[in-house]
Amino acid sequence: MLFNSIEFLFFLPLVFTVYWLILGGGKCKNIFMVTASYVFYGWWDWRFLFLMALTTFCSYFSGILLAKYDTYPLRRKWICGGNILLNLLILGYFKYYNFFGENFAAFFRMLGWEVDWVTRDILLPVGISFYTFQALSYTIDVYRRKMFPTHDVVAFFAFISFFPQLVAGPIERATHLLPQFLKPRVFSYAAAVDGMRQILWGLFKKMVVADNCADAVNEIFANYQTADGMQLFLGALFFTFQIYGDFSGYSDIAIGTARLFGVDLMRNFSYPYFSRDIAEFWRRWHISLTTWFRDYIYIPLGGSRCARWKVMRNTAVIFLVSGFWHGANWTYVCWGAYHAMLFFPLLYFGKNRKHVDGVAEGRILPTVKEALQMLMTFLLVVLGWVIFRAETIGQAWEYIARMFTHFTFRLPAHGNDPLIYIGILLCVEWLQRGKQHGLQIGAGGWFKYRAVRWLLYYVVFIATFLLSGQQEEFIYFQF
Repeated sequence: MLFNSIEFLFFLPLVFTVYWLILGGGKCKNIFMVTASYVFYGWWDWRFLFLMALTTFCSYFSGILLAKYDTYPLRRKWICGGNILLNLLILGYFKYYNFFGENFAAFFRMLGWEVDWVTRDILLPVGISFYTFQALSYTIDVYRRKMFPTHDVVAFFAFISFFPQLVAGPIERATHLLPQFLKPRVFSYAAAVDGMRQILWGLFKKMVVADNCADAVNEIFANYQTADGMQLFLGALFFTFQIYGDFSGYSDIAIGTARLFGVDLMRNFSYPYFSRDIAEFWRRWHISLTTWFRDYIYIPLGGSRCARWKVMRNTAVIFLVSGFWHGANWTYVCWGAYHAMLFFPLLYFGKNRKHVDGVAEGRILPTVKEALQMLMTFLLVVLGWVIFRAETIGQAWEYIARMFTHFTFRLPAHGNDPLIYIGILLCVEWLQRGKQHGLQIGAGGWFKYRAVRWLLYYVVFIATFLLSGQQEEFIYFQF
């Protein structure tokens, strides 16, 4: 069920109404939320509900066993390691078997042997990477004694399957989300109103910006061998905003929807295209995944508290794993390596924490230096997205090469409308860069008048549906 679908337009109000009409404690609401979440997920393919339930049960019981054998370190290691291995094997089979099988067959084909029997056509369950990583965070945090295991199986099922963030994040920590299902939720009008604003802004980013960009991106990438450099640059630019509008739009809708149910989700994007270097970009892009890798892989490897060459190694591991997490294709690994190479100079000279404050704080416009830093960082990110979007590394190389060797200033055939929508997006988010989302408004200035606020909502709402592009599935559903 897509957030921007007719089905969800009926699903959300119905679930919201029943949820808050349910009397009693949080357990009754949790039972209903689990039911609604399983309906939401099963809308794609009900068979994969059993897979999610298996992951949930195994992670739940791993926590119980870790508490039972609290004074037996070796047993605790085996329990934690066993559940991690099981979850990774499930994830690996469904997400990466096709990739490794095809590469294995191709290798032996070069040697003259046909082993096509190893290849399969395995369907990837929607959102399996997201709920698997969420389940792993619980097991690891219980093992590290950062939290006590829960005995409330319904609350745990709600934590894993909570429908707003189930299929594309944010990837929540058990320490943050699970306790919210262990206590009663109270309806907050203010939180619900702001949640609706965030949903509306997320729909605008997805339906107007991302979906309109997608039409041009698909055509340009399909015909990149005959396109000139200007068109290719435009295709790369449009994909840059397609993936941002698509994914951050999903996150906005997810976070806003969760607030309707009295649940707080972590922020996943913080205006990443205003970053002044690659390190700042990665602190602002897909925050839930970046911090997950930091907490559960980078720091256990030694983090930054070790020799410089080890810090570089740990950083390389994180970026390569991040690339491979995105999909079973060498382009994703190459994309991760590309960002690691951009990160290394900052790390070597100790500049990776240089920009931790907001850009142009207290000023309407950035300084010339900040503007140049943002432009350079943005262009480097754009090149990286070409690698990410390409089907093969060869295609990415040829696309980038043609972009620089066949460049003309001829007016492109694509893009007037998407450029306008991108401009609106950038203007709004620049003005709102100190806020959680583009439509987070207070009661000051003109917005103290209810009529002005409602006029803004209606303008964005009508624009979203009148200017929306052809409906596209969310990009990160495939991850």
